[in-house]
Amino acid sequence: MSVLSIADVWVERSGLPIVRGATVAVASGAVTVLLGANGAGKTTLLEGVSGAIPVARGEITLGGARIEKLRAWRRARAGLAHVEQNRTVFRDLSTEDNLRAACGPGASVDEVFDLFPELRKQISAPAGLLSGGEQQMLVVGRALLGRPKVLLVDEMSLGLAPIVVERLVRAVRLLADSGVGVLLVEQFATLALGIADRAYVMARGEVVYAGDGRDLLADESLLRALYLGDTRV
Repeated sequence: MSVLSIADVWVERSGLPIVRGATVAVASGAVTVLLGANGAGKTTLLEGVSGAIPVARGEITLGGARIEKLRAWRRARAGLAHVEQNRTVFRDLSTEDNLRAACGPGASVDEVFDLFPELRKQISAPAGLLSGGEQQMLVVGRALLGRPKVLLVDEMSLGLAPIVVERLVRAVRLLADSGVGVLLVEQFATLALGIADRAYVMARGEVVYAGDGRDLLADESLLRALYLGDTRV
């Protein structure tokens, strides 16, 4: 059963439709990967879902409740966490204090340190001095401490070394296995599909493929055609 349902959603920027009629479902305990070339509308869709920008029309439900008209902070309180591209951290606060600031009821920073042991070694370091990979781990961990039902992750690999990306992708799979629904936008398609339960591909603002992640991973020619915008396949 879907914990997050995005149905016929349209999102505009400056009056122009960037996302057109997108329909995506995210299940609890599953990794749903959203792929597509640059400019396909992936980030805009995530921002519409989280409330960073308004949705022009369509329905978004979280745990069965409509949220598309709620403010972003209310969506977050309802259980929607959004990890954006820019890795925003409280640069002057320590790693531990960044995490403590995000702790929800019953949450502990030790959960994040168990998931990302690298951060435990930097527990007292100012977040602004962490490496890009460590900052990404911190942002993901901070989102989890709010006890989300669904985690939206946008291009967490941006600017990171492949070995760090592999570490983050494995952590995302572990999070889904713990019961969190994950919607992951990722430029490393093969790596993302390796952990995906469900996959969607966007092209020119529309969802042009929806199917099993393993099936898409196994069909390289189909994946290439979808990235090139050939929606006839």
